[in-house]
Amino acid sequence: MSVAEVRALVATVPDPELPVLSIDDLGVLRDVTVDAAGHVTVTLTPTYSGCPAMDAITDDVRARLAAAGHNDTEVRLVLSPPWSTNEMSDAGRRTLLEYGIAPPSGQAPVVGLTLSVRCPQCGSPDTRELSRFGSTACKALWRCETCREPFDRFKDH
Repeated sequence: MSVAEVRALVATVPDPELPVLSIDDLGVLRDVTVDAAGHVTVTLTPTYSGCPAMDAITDDVRARLAAAGHNDTEVRLVLSPPWSTNEMSDAGRRTLLEYGIAPPSGQAPVVGLTLSVRCPQCGSPDTRELSRFGSTACKALWRCETCREPFDRFKDH
């Protein structure tokens, strides 16, 4: 298998916390190499250091490669350069919105200030943050003041 074929195979592994996103759309899949002997190295960067999903992602990547006949594999976790929401693909952002999670804006927050977040249910900008901590460490809990629905927002960082 070529590097492109192995990358395409690994790219479809879902994120266990957000299974509607692949690790490629999330931007944690950094690199795939295949040496002359067939040894595959996959490089991943977690969304934050200590992310509990990385163990499951690593296992899923290894299982996906083993199912395709690649048993000589290595999954490397690298923290530098750090992951940021800028790594997320446009398709990943659209998928989050369709799933009911407000996607990151694609811009780093200015001193932690977010002026407006559109509700993924009704599109209203009349929203407010309820808690900086949501269902996972990378999301915050928000509520729309128009439709009154709570929703997760993927944090910019």
